[in-house]
Amino acid sequence: MIKRTTAITLLMMITLLSLNAQERKQEPSLKREVTLYNPYKPSLNIVRKRSFLPDMKDTMQIRPVFNYEVNSEPFMPAYTISPIKAAALMPDPLPKLYKSYINAGLGTHLSPLGEISITNERSKKGAIGLYARHFSTNGKVKLENDDKVFAGYMDNDASLFGKRFIKKSILEGSVDFTQKIRYAYGNDPEITGYTSEKDSVRMKYNNIGAKASFSSATLDSSDLFYDVDLAYDYFHHLPDMFQQKFVLDGDFAKSVKGFYIGSGINYELYLPADSIDTGSAYIFALSPFISKAKEQWNFKLGFEALMDREGDFNLYPDVEFGFNVVPSYLSFFTTLSGYLERNDPLKLVSENPFIASKKFFGSAPDAMLFRLPDTDHELIVSAGFKGNTGIDGNYLISASYSFIENMLFYSNIVFPDSVVPRAVGNYFMPITGLGELLNIHGEITGRISDKMTFSGMANFYNYSFGITPWNKPSWDGKFGLDYNLRDKIVAGVELAALGKRTQIINGDYSSRNAGYLSREISMPSHFNLNLTAEYRYSNILSFWTKFNNISFRDYYEWAYYPSQRFFFMVGFTYSL
Repeated sequence: MIKRTTAITLLMMITLLSLNAQERKQEPSLKREVTLYNPYKPSLNIVRKRSFLPDMKDTMQIRPVFNYEVNSEPFMPAYTISPIKAAALMPDPLPKLYKSYINAGLGTHLSPLGEISITNERSKKGAIGLYARHFSTNGKVKLENDDKVFAGYMDNDASLFGKRFIKKSILEGSVDFTQKIRYAYGNDPEITGYTSEKDSVRMKYNNIGAKASFSSATLDSSDLFYDVDLAYDYFHHLPDMFQQKFVLDGDFAKSVKGFYIGSGINYELYLPADSIDTGSAYIFALSPFISKAKEQWNFKLGFEALMDREGDFNLYPDVEFGFNVVPSYLSFFTTLSGYLERNDPLKLVSENPFIASKKFFGSAPDAMLFRLPDTDHELIVSAGFKGNTGIDGNYLISASYSFIENMLFYSNIVFPDSVVPRAVGNYFMPITGLGELLNIHGEITGRISDKMTFSGMANFYNYSFGITPWNKPSWDGKFGLDYNLRDKIVAGVELAALGKRTQIINGDYSSRNAGYLSREISMPSHFNLNLTAEYRYSNILSFWTKFNNISFRDYYEWAYYPSQRFFFMVGFTYSL
């Protein structure tokens, strides 16, 4: 290898030497001229470049082959058994229940208010308690003839009640007492030489009652629902003017094949005093029904068969139908019904406590309070819409048309110089009327903000009677705002309005025969403002105040009876 390399090297050197020797021997290089007609522009030919990129496609395939075996062996872990507690849904914590509270206040016209409630603590066995309330006023008012007369009144209420839970039933009972004392202070201002004495116009009404009830506690419609009540009332006005009343009332219902079927039963027995020559009387009623309710519609078919105190048979329909136009927001309903309105003494006294009696009107309409016929609402047709307002409230708009018999109106009695005992307009004689009534009703509730809510109600009345609907307004309404700041400060304002009314003087038949002509008195529309406020200092102590009857015009509830107008009261509530 070395020798070959050496030989090649020597050969190359000899060649180079020979070339140099030849150059020396040559003549000097020739001079040549080259003429260029264009400037020299070097350029390259355009050639197409080729790209040689690798091919990523793998032509090689690998097919894995697995071979495995599973050898199972039993595993016997050690274990112990421990009991599991049953799952339970925990209710929200119940608020603290106070066993009693006291509410006391004092207002203008020397008006004390006292209220007390005592109950046991929350119990699964039952409840027992006592409730009592007293309210009275002792002020005077000025009549149209500028006489100042005593216009006070007093209400006393007491109730001892109890409740016992028995498996799926509830047993309840109570003993109740109600007392109303009124003074017939209003009289015709045209009569001179008359001054009402406080004791001579005092009217006292007492009612003692007891009630027992046995009802089902289950809410499942597939179970039998029942509610049976037994009640007794003793109403006393004067030593020889009283009445006993026994009531047996029951309701039964059960779901059968998707329908809710039931019936009500009612029996009332009236036992007046011997001096009231009306004798005993009773009312018996039976009211079966069948109903069904779905998400989009509901209906009820029923009737009430009733035998009244006069021995007449009455049949009242009880039909309802409704459906959703826009679920939750707009629903239509219509009803066809009727009922007998009991004109018992306690109801009449709550409506008008100045009805003439034997003590105040000689021997003419004695015991009238116990002899008035019941008001028969023969047929009531109604329809309307109701639903959600969308602002945390509800609304209802309805119209009803009623056929009524023995509707009660009241007329002042003025016999200033008659041979019968003198009457100066401070007592009333009831008058019954037969006719029809159209009532358009509307109500709405809602929320303005987190702290303020509102409510409103209005009625329009159109009476079609053979006589003027005395003391019945053509319309009425009220609107209220309630304010609640974190249950610490609670306040409210309410505006109540009453339409025009017409009062009647000597509107009864007997007074016209006696030569005393009847006359009417027009009462204008009246607006009344009420304010309330409460400061809750703690859960057990709060202070409150109220302003009632704030108006710019005298208000007469009855002819010759001006109200006490502005009324202010402050008080406190304390829980134990």
